[in-house]
Amino acid sequence: MSSTNESTKRTKRDGRRLSPEMESRRREQIEELIRRIKESADKLAADQTSRGDLKILSRALRELRYAFKVFQPYRRHRKVTVFGSARTPPEDPAYQQAMALGKAMADHDWLVVTGAASGIMEAGHRGAGRKHSMGLNIMLPFEQEANSVIAGDAKLVHMKYFFTRKLMFVKECDAVVCLPGGFGTLDEALEVLTLLQTGKRDMVPVVLLDAPGGDYWPAFDHFIRRHLLDGRMISPEDLSLYLVTDDLQRAVDEVIGFYRVYHSMRYVRRELVLRLNQPLDDAFLDEINDEFADILAGGTFRQGGPLPEEEDEPELADMPRLIFRFNRRSLGRLRQLIDSINAGRLMTALPEPATSER
Repeated sequence: MSSTNESTKRTKRDGRRLSPEMESRRREQIEELIRRIKESADKLAADQTSRGDLKILSRALRELRYAFKVFQPYRRHRKVTVFGSARTPPEDPAYQQAMALGKAMADHDWLVVTGAASGIMEAGHRGAGRKHSMGLNIMLPFEQEANSVIAGDAKLVHMKYFFTRKLMFVKECDAVVCLPGGFGTLDEALEVLTLLQTGKRDMVPVVLLDAPGGDYWPAFDHFIRRHLLDGRMISPEDLSLYLVTDDLQRAVDEVIGFYRVYHSMRYVRRELVLRLNQPLDDAFLDEINDEFADILAGGTFRQGGPLPEEEDEPELADMPRLIFRFNRRSLGRLRQLIDSINAGRLMTALPEPATSER
């Protein structure tokens, strides 16, 4: 589906309003959550919480409140988070690759979210342009200035804490692309993979993108296979959670193609609901029931409309659903299921070891 058609469909769906009953329930839920926040704040005094701990809580809450406010208008706009070194110079092939990535994603009307500093982050923004750029800058004694593309933009947030910043990077994105970087890049890449593997983040595509001919991510992939997989610290299907490539078009196709049929997911009580852009034919649904029975906690895969609990998302009401009781354990297999849905055929082969042309 083209980005233009998808944007049009989103716009039409977004015009729907909640029913008065749902609006009332939502207001009550929000009031209850705010009451709990205030109650927790009041307990801090009774707990004799130290000044240092209170400063952390106060600053974290203020940072997240402001970040939520900045991102709220763009919640239904697809976004890719791009990680990579702040020290990569413009003449480096990885910088040029990041620029090309930013441009390609902006051409698909995606927003490009980076740490807003120099290097790979600047390259992603330069490629995307100011209109399609968002930034989450970290305040450090060094490497803290926002790049010229995003500096002064309303879509830029400055944050003191890495943990609040990383929360926003992962919470607000629809895809993650990592280019070569230092400790921070590896930390961010591994955290995203951990969240996906444990089901703490809804499934998104993760691309480990090298410069053409680069061997940074193939070496990382080799380490994972040699020590984590062979040491039985991860499952073979966990390799499906990421793609290693030095081919820009393959990286873009991986991100865009992830939402070709699959749209989003939501847990409703004991069931997982996959919202789809188009229904699956009956023969393919039978194949899914045969191939992916191992990830079920009971019952079968079935298609249907929105469940009553999804009334609070009226913009998605027209979408067909794939509904099933997921065991909440086999997340690599869940990724394979989504890949199969997007391809219209079973996609369960494990990725081959990444190699470099260099």
